[in-house]
Amino acid sequence: MPRQLRHHVPGGWYHLTARGIGRRAIFEADRDREHFLELLGGMAGRYGVVLHAYVLMENHYHLLVESPEGNVSRAMQWLNTSYGVWFNLKHGRSGALFQSRFKSVPVDSEGSWAFACALYIHLNPVRIKALGLGKEERAREKAGMLPEEPKPEAVLARLETLRRHRWSSYPAYAGHVEKPSWLHCGELWRRGCDGKGADPKKAYRVWLEDYLKQGAEEKLFSKMTSALVVGSARFKADVRRRILKNAAGRTDERRWRRLLPFSEVAGAVSEAKGEPWDDFVNRYGDPGRDLAIFVARNRCGLTLREIGEHAGMKDRAVSYACAAIGKRPKRDRELGLLYRRVLEKLGEA
Repeated sequence: MPRQLRHHVPGGWYHLTARGIGRRAIFEADRDREHFLELLGGMAGRYGVVLHAYVLMENHYHLLVESPEGNVSRAMQWLNTSYGVWFNLKHGRSGALFQSRFKSVPVDSEGSWAFACALYIHLNPVRIKALGLGKEERAREKAGMLPEEPKPEAVLARLETLRRHRWSSYPAYAGHVEKPSWLHCGELWRRGCDGKGADPKKAYRVWLEDYLKQGAEEKLFSKMTSALVVGSARFKADVRRRILKNAAGRTDERRWRRLLPFSEVAGAVSEAKGEPWDDFVNRYGDPGRDLAIFVARNRCGLTLREIGEHAGMKDRAVSYACAAIGKRPKRDRELGLLYRRVLEKLGEA
């Protein structure tokens, strides 16, 4: 079976995940989790990777790792194999524990991207339906629909769940427990304080808990669940260019080719309409800009705010534009033809 594309380079940051085969539990007891954390420390010492954040869930885990040597694949192979063998012996089972290979998403080390990724990782324990942050709610946000304000009791339940979850680096970041020697909090603490000299642990608590109180995730990380790469448009374009050099036959080649810069989408709309972008982008009643926004939302891997920066709109206006135009190509024959021409220009017809 063809393997997924990888982009592991010296000094790179990565959001790493692995899930139990058939979505089965990979942690059945606290001792399992304790041993996995022992192995994380061993991986850091053996392979020189820098562990910035982690969370252990019942059937999967997340890591935020920096790799000075570019040896993430070797480190993760050792981690999953070591834990899988130990788990099988302890629980009297055989066969693979993890579902295929681990998932590796390059993360832009500049700006707020790595910090946002750590927040996303630490929020996993509350990203469940019972707390109003399940798959259905997140899917609504990804479709451009504005989230509802959470009720006070929902906020309290989320905060309690977050604070009680022991198997995460969040308690160390928040100052509730002493951090293990192999966990590196300093860099993200620094970014959370934004150079203002505040207490880094308190600043991190405020950052994370504010998201739960707002009930909105779009600002930095609502699309991380399905992202191929996390970072600025320039970073995404650079990773895409590098990774597609060895893309032939890989399982996610099509997804990488669809990770387009906004400029390509805008250019495709301009070609399909037969006029320059600047001529129609602000023309009243013209659907060109909103169509570009709709396509970009599904093809560029950008947040509403980033799309708005390209299109000269506020992120809330981008959200409304996506929702308004989403079903129009099916009802509006002329717009439907334009939409298909745009997809043809992008090689996706």
